[in-house]
Amino acid sequence: MVSRRGSRQGVALDQREEPRAAVQGRLGRGSRAVFAADADQGVPRPDRARVRGDRALTRAERVAWTAACALPLAVVGVVFVWPLAVSVAASFTRAGVPTLGNYTTVWRLYLRDVGYTLAVSAAGTALTFALAIVVCGWLRVRAFAPVEFLLKVPLFVPFVVVGHALRVFLVPWAPALAGSWGGLVLALAWKHLGLAALLLVGAFRAVDESHLEAARNFGAGTARLTRDVLVPMSAPSLAVSAVLIFSSMLASFSIPLMMSRGGGAQMLMIDVYYRFGQHGDFETAAALGVVGYLMAMGAALVYLQRLAPVKRP
Repeated sequence: MVSRRGSRQGVALDQREEPRAAVQGRLGRGSRAVFAADADQGVPRPDRARVRGDRALTRAERVAWTAACALPLAVVGVVFVWPLAVSVAASFTRAGVPTLGNYTTVWRLYLRDVGYTLAVSAAGTALTFALAIVVCGWLRVRAFAPVEFLLKVPLFVPFVVVGHALRVFLVPWAPALAGSWGGLVLALAWKHLGLAALLLVGAFRAVDESHLEAARNFGAGTARLTRDVLVPMSAPSLAVSAVLIFSSMLASFSIPLMMSRGGGAQMLMIDVYYRFGQHGDFETAAALGVVGYLMAMGAALVYLQRLAPVKRP
C-alpha cells in the first residue's frame, strides 16, 4: 500500500523530472500562458495555430513570411492558374458564344487519341517502374555508384534528343517498332528512368536497415528484400513517383513528335499542337487541354483516395 502523501510526493517528483507534466491537460480561459509555456519547452501544439516550434511567431515574422511566399504564389498564379482559367473558359465558347461544340469535336475526332494517350502513358509508367524497382532495389542492397550515376543520365538528355536518337537506332534494326506505340513506350520509359531512379533510390534508402537485417536472418535475398520489404514500406513514395511520371508522359510532346508515323492515333499534345498551330482553332485546342488536365487530375485523385486516405476521428 502506498499512502496518499507518498503518492503526492511521487507526482511532484515526476513533475520536477518532466516540467511539461505540470501544464498538460490544463485548458481554460487563461490557457494561453500554458500553451506558451509548452512552446517554450519545444512542444508543438497543432491545435493552436499561433504556437509552433519553440515560440509563437511575432507580427514582423508573419509579415516577412507572407512577403516571402507572395512572389512564388504570384508566379504560380500567372504561369499556371491564369492560363488554366483562360483555357477552361475558352473550351466552352465558340466565337464568343457559350457552347459545348468544342467537346463534341473532341469526342468525334479525338476520342481514339485520348485512349491511345492513356494507354501509352500507363504502359510507359509500368515499364519504367518494372525496370526502376529491380535496379534500385539492387542498388539499395548492394550500393554501386557507377550504375547509380548511369541511371540518372537520362535526366540530362533533352526529350527531342531522346526521340531522335531512339528512332535513328531502331529504324535499321526494328523499323516496325520505331514508328509504333511500343517504340514510343520504350522511348518514354528510357527518358523517365532517371527520374524514377532518383525518387526510388531515396525512398528505398529511407527504409531502416533493421528491417532488411531481419529479413536477411530468415534467408531473404535481394529479390525478396525488394519485393517483400522495400516496395511495401515505400508504397506512398512509389505512388507519388508514379503520378508524377504518368502526368509527365501524358504531357509528352517532343518524343511523340519525333517518333510519329504520320498517321493513325496520336498523343494528345500532338493534337493540341496541330489544332492550334495548323488550324488556328484555339477553342478546340483548349478543350483538348482540359481533357489532358482531367486525365492528370484523375491520376492524382486515385493516389489521394487509395494511398493517402483522410483519417477521420
